[in-house]
Amino acid sequence: KKRYIPEQGYSTGTELVTSRMANVTDLGTNRSIQLFGDVDTSRKVIRLMVPVGTNWSYCKIEGKKYRQVTATNALKGHSMIVGEYHG
Repeated sequence: KKRYIPEQGYSTGTELVTSRMANVTDLGTNRSIQLFGDVDTSRKVIRLMVPVGTNWSYCKIEGKKYRQVTATNALKGHSMIVGEYHG
């Protein structure tokens, strides 16, 4: 994808896109208050069998962008909480 950066000129960054099967649910209000001290209805919990394994800037769920807020690795799988990203 080619884009213009004023200080550098045109940049040809690579855009890696992949899809993963995951269980995605909304983060409940009670849990949001327990973990973060506020209610943000845009947060979601993503559960995967294995961690993503690479650095990523955002994920898309139903056309909206989300960024990782926290992540947990357990014996039964990997889970992360993501928040909506407007960038």
